[in-house]
Amino acid sequence: MFCSRILSGASALALHSALLAVCTDAAAQTAAQTLPGITVEAPRRAQASPRKKRSVAHRDAPRSSPRPQPAVVVRPSPVSTDTQLAILHQAPTGQPQTTIGRDLFANRPSFSVADVLRDSPGISIKQGNGPRDFGISIRGSNARNGFAIRNLVIFDDGFPVTQPDGLSRSDLIDPRAYGAIDVIRGPSSALYGNYATGGALNFRTRRGAEINGVEYGVDAGSYGYLNNYLTAGKKVGNFEGSLFASDARGDGFLGNSWFNTQTVNFLGTLQATPDDRFTFKLINNTLDTRLPIRSSLNQFYINPFQRGCETAATAAPGCGTITLFNNGFNAANGISRETAEQARLGRNDRRTIVGGRWEHDFDNQTTWRNQFVFDDRNINQPTGTTSAIGDYPSYNFMSDLVRRSDLLGMDSTSYLGAFYNTLSWSGDTYSVAPGGTRGRLQSNVTGEHTNYGVRAREELRLTNSWTAIAGIGWETTHLNGVNTSYTYTGQTGITTTTIRSTDRQFQNTAPEFALQYRADKDWLLRARVATGYGTPQVGNLFVLPNGQNGNNTQLNPQKNLGYDLGFDWTPDPTIRVSATGFYEFFRDELVTQATPLNSPNSSYTFNAPKSEHRGFELLAQWRFLPSWRVTTAYTYLDQIYTSYTENITNGVFGFNRAGNKIPGISPNELTARLSYDQLSGALKGVGAFVEFQWRDAFYMDNANLLKAPGYELVNLNLHYDKPLQSEYLNSLHAYFEVRNVFDRTYVASANNIANTVTGAGVQNPASVLANTGGSIYAGSPRMFIAGMRFAFR
Repeated sequence: MFCSRILSGASALALHSALLAVCTDAAAQTAAQTLPGITVEAPRRAQASPRKKRSVAHRDAPRSSPRPQPAVVVRPSPVSTDTQLAILHQAPTGQPQTTIGRDLFANRPSFSVADVLRDSPGISIKQGNGPRDFGISIRGSNARNGFAIRNLVIFDDGFPVTQPDGLSRSDLIDPRAYGAIDVIRGPSSALYGNYATGGALNFRTRRGAEINGVEYGVDAGSYGYLNNYLTAGKKVGNFEGSLFASDARGDGFLGNSWFNTQTVNFLGTLQATPDDRFTFKLINNTLDTRLPIRSSLNQFYINPFQRGCETAATAAPGCGTITLFNNGFNAANGISRETAEQARLGRNDRRTIVGGRWEHDFDNQTTWRNQFVFDDRNINQPTGTTSAIGDYPSYNFMSDLVRRSDLLGMDSTSYLGAFYNTLSWSGDTYSVAPGGTRGRLQSNVTGEHTNYGVRAREELRLTNSWTAIAGIGWETTHLNGVNTSYTYTGQTGITTTTIRSTDRQFQNTAPEFALQYRADKDWLLRARVATGYGTPQVGNLFVLPNGQNGNNTQLNPQKNLGYDLGFDWTPDPTIRVSATGFYEFFRDELVTQATPLNSPNSSYTFNAPKSEHRGFELLAQWRFLPSWRVTTAYTYLDQIYTSYTENITNGVFGFNRAGNKIPGISPNELTARLSYDQLSGALKGVGAFVEFQWRDAFYMDNANLLKAPGYELVNLNLHYDKPLQSEYLNSLHAYFEVRNVFDRTYVASANNIANTVTGAGVQNPASVLANTGGSIYAGSPRMFIAGMRFAFR
């Protein structure tokens, strides 16, 4: 028997928590034999006496990216303050959390986050605009957005990769670079600030000491897919570094979806003195990809993979087209309809992130951390009738203190931090002319998005069984922007300029309270109430429901209040069960829906005054025989509007949506895997798994008239790990995977669509809405992918 927890993970600030005090040394030894995969950390009881001063040789650097661990990690006591700070983004005490270990994805062709994050409950994935661009949603938080990632905050080794306006993209995430991924669920603005209404993710790269050499790998498969990647790492003296680089390309399974993307990710840490650690971070991603046109539901049923769509004149049934001005600015010289291939739709983007962190120990109990990140997003995106071109540099600074001490006779961990981040907004929108050439400027948005504030957190070990957590965050957000739109009349294009501006400031406060109770060595109970908030972005304030440029500056921040109640049950080393029920109340929820296909802007954002999100998360693992394991992650979501009247056709017709399901939210999602790994004998290293994925049907519109179909997929994997007795080679890893074994045709992404009405004010039925384009990408048909990886000494 052993003492551990599954979703809540280890404490970010108080690993000496009393909830783990009942663990004995014998229990810890037993726990070390438990299942790999989803991390459960079970630290020993911390001693009340102060720790002795550590020498350089006894410190683990870098603290920001701990080495990937097996299912249960028994940490030595006492736990240092710098370690507590480093794992703050991994497993905050009292909060539902899952850590996905590398062993779950190292032996499969993990091309994108979609291949790995489904192993955590609470996670939903949908295809975005590009090969590795996926919408990641925690508890449905981002499922209703039209592109990219919002409503959660993402870190890479503790460095933020979410820009100050709340936008994240997964283009730069190559799973091959990482040793573990932390999924933190529920409202989290007390700890992570603006946009953490759904939670947070932390991707942790592999430690240099773990790599201890060079690894080279290659994956190849259907539709011209090829990924070459290299990993190098070493620890030399007081310096430890790791470097990852990959080059991935393919033809794509959809028409006009070939891609070419390169990623570099570096982490280095120097233990400069016994009290000072310096960490450097670099991420760079370049992307060149073509994009298909999102289909209507009827087009999806007719031609899901958009075959035969080279030109509009010869297009097969079900091909999507867009309308382009022949002169590149208005319809005076006529219009043309072109397919995605004719119009050369795509993205040519670069993302560069450079960060530095300095950690200083004042004494055995107090650590000070300072961190700075520069993040530049440069885009060129002709994705429809218009092309977005812009540069979005941002700066992020934070400073915090953590202290372990004694408060009124109880072990205490205190945290206090301040932060400032800002983004310079500069984006142009051009018309796309026939043949993919650039037309005239349609609009320009310039401005700044700035956040600053403070946060505090306190963890107290009340008794040997109870731990209490309280936190609060306060933040000011300042949006300053100018939208200049251009209209052109006549064949010569007489220009009319319209200028709109906004200067808005929001103040938000987010409290959080949690309790953990260790009933015995098998049961951990937890309860939490917390808040989150997310402000609009500058770009949201100038887009109307019809996709035209206009005044939408009345948008308010969204806020949610959430209640969690859950347990972790570990009756023996072969079984783990963790469950959490949650109920969240939203005010002014920011909901995004697609605009008409040929409009200047692809999405429109509005406030739903009141809504409720209810759900249940389950994680279960069972090793019923030494080589056999079953893993299941299940999420149930029930999200409804409780107060929202939708105005259609410029407010002429209003429809009450109270009681309707929020579109884009699949009510049931399940990932289950049965795996086998030979642990001894001549076939040691041979393994296989069969994986089942189920996603339920969901509504696509606010009136709940049209549904995107659900799907069930089966994947099959074979792999082999072979240690090599060579002077230069350390090991060989080989794998072969069949995706979508039964070749199901399914919807991988369906953006929300707008309802329409007849001239008499009657809502159009589902049969009409099914012809609304700009929504659907089909998922991959059956694919075969093989790969191998060599580790060099």
